[in-house]
Amino acid sequence: MAIIQVAAIIFSLFALSRVFLRAKDKKLTIPEFLFWIFIWGAFIVTAFFPDLLSVAAKFVGIGRGIDVLIYMSVATLFYLIFRLYIKLEELEQEMTLVVREMAFIKAKKKKK
Repeated sequence: MAIIQVAAIIFSLFALSRVFLRAKDKKLTIPEFLFWIFIWGAFIVTAFFPDLLSVAAKFVGIGRGIDVLIYMSVATLFYLIFRLYIKLEELEQEMTLVVREMAFIKAKKKKK
């Protein structure tokens, strides 16, 4: 087993431990928990069996197995960035409402 495989497995196990801790603290929903278990589990499987990527590459018509991993990783990262963007927009709107409400209450107090 190559050093990079060992490093990938160790890192993935560490990441999995963080996922379990966040789930235990109720910081992750069940779908989020399952998503991260799938991601890190797939990472561990591909570290143990790198030839699976070559099989997947041939199945989808891509030359090398690592290319499949890179394409999937980039797509996943774009999806996660999109989700973060949506969450930030929602938080910004909520914060705007709270600030407006606080300003309204403050203005009422000053009038009295």
